[in-house]
Amino acid sequence: QVQLVESGGGLVQAGGSLRLSCAASGRTDAMGWFRQAPGKEREFVAAISRSGGSTHYADSVQGRFTISRDNAKNTVYLQMNSLKPEDTAVYYCAARRGVVATTRRYEYDYWGQGTQVTVSS
Repeated sequence: QVQLVESGGGLVQAGGSLRLSCAASGRTDAMGWFRQAPGKEREFVAAISRSGGSTHYADSVQGRFTISRDNAKNTVYLQMNSLKPEDTAVYYCAARRGVVATTRRYEYDYWGQGTQVTVSS
């Protein structure tokens, strides 16, 4: 019942920045970002509670990425700084109602179609 649409992906040089957006069609509680590179499993990147008071990050992006949200716009953001080639992947946003926050892939039940992020060296 909730549709998610990601935007903001693209090509960037190593050390650069990108800001991803995910617009939801309705109210959400827990929201998160995951990414998947070719031949690899989809992995957790960041998660946020509805209030924004609880955030979680994968060790690989800690200190470089920041997740935030604007509930008036039903939108979650991922600010990505100091990008590395190993950040190259399709990035997906996800949402779950009735949960404060979760880092676990299969606890989310709404998913976007993904946006490609490519970091060149």
